[in-house]
Amino acid sequence: MTVNTFEALESNVRSYCRSFPDVFVRAKGSVLYAQSGKSYIDFFAGAGALNYGHNNDFIKERLIQYLQSDGISHGLDMYTSAKETFLQTFSDKILKPRGLNHKVQFCGPTGTNAVEAAFKLARKVKGRTGIFAFIGAFHGMSLGSLAATSSLYHREAGGVPLHDVTFMPFPTGFIDGLDTIGYMEAILTDDHSGIAKPAAIILETIQAEGGLNEAPIEWLRQLRDLCDRHDILLICDEIQVGCGRTGPFFSFERAGIVPDMAVLSKSISGYGLPMSLLLLKPELDVWKPAEHNGTFRGNQLAFVGATAALEFREQTGLEAETERKAKFVEQFLKEQILPIDPRLTVRGRGLIWGIDTSGCGDETLSKAIASRCYELGMIIERAGRNDVVVKLMPALTIPMEELAKGCEILKQAVTECCASNLLQPELV
Repeated sequence: MTVNTFEALESNVRSYCRSFPDVFVRAKGSVLYAQSGKSYIDFFAGAGALNYGHNNDFIKERLIQYLQSDGISHGLDMYTSAKETFLQTFSDKILKPRGLNHKVQFCGPTGTNAVEAAFKLARKVKGRTGIFAFIGAFHGMSLGSLAATSSLYHREAGGVPLHDVTFMPFPTGFIDGLDTIGYMEAILTDDHSGIAKPAAIILETIQAEGGLNEAPIEWLRQLRDLCDRHDILLICDEIQVGCGRTGPFFSFERAGIVPDMAVLSKSISGYGLPMSLLLLKPELDVWKPAEHNGTFRGNQLAFVGATAALEFREQTGLEAETERKAKFVEQFLKEQILPIDPRLTVRGRGLIWGIDTSGCGDETLSKAIASRCYELGMIIERAGRNDVVVKLMPALTIPMEELAKGCEILKQAVTECCASNLLQPELV
């Protein structure tokens, strides 16, 4: 099979393969192997779906055992042993230790399904149609979720007007220093604002696709308070920055807040298997049977993988390990990358970091860096407005030697691309 096969038979909508034009045949840990014989360090991790690495042995063994036992493979929302084990494990290891009493709704195969469910439930509970989202947000590509996604490129592909979502300024990445809480307070209390009170506010505590824009802790606490005072539900989108990506299992933990709902997907299954969850406070569970459903909301293999992943996370001390690697990455970026060009900036948390090239005056720089990384044997993606942020997102399980090697490849790519005569810093 060659790339020509895909170009001839697959839709033009394909995207990542355009940046990584090789045929991949095998993967282990944090390394991808291509048909050409070349190997690549993975700083992409399936867009965040592979926090535990490719073919994690602990999780794989559980999946193999389940398959060999002829366990249920498809169960809709019927009671199964795999689902029961996951629910109990998730409650014991994640919810109860954090003082959370949220119920779990299985929504379907991917993150946008959980966002859709959250919006439907919020509107049902509050009897209001509006949702507040934030400039820079990405919440999914189905029409309800797309309405809360701010990228014009993606919104225009919807082909219809996207209703009932009002965008608010995020505290970082848009107009830094703007009192966004005060702005929302004014809108909600001004009878001439022209904007009705929403059923819910949805946010990513760190806008991953938006360019690694991080909400300050105090701002998150003020947002929680604003929602409480105005009877608005708070929905945290943990699809990319949850499941330990920022260190703690949930990214909102650092602020000590409790959302009314939270959505999870990507790495929740532990093995890259389709799975998404909506966590909701018990008093919000006003669904009638089958009001929201989906054929693949009972992915039994995902339940098995998710249970194993939670056990693996605990047994290996993954949160502490992530923090250790996060310190290495942060130090490397600040001491080895920033000195290359004074116009570069870096930001991030845990094992999700970004190198912002927007100050360099050339929107092609980030693409050049990512392309050079690929040539040197590393897969890395871009994010943010005009894709000007090079995004580091390795598996949480990546060995330190591979993490260091990947960082050195990144340094070489940034050095070479910034050394271009067209990209030299202006002399002051």
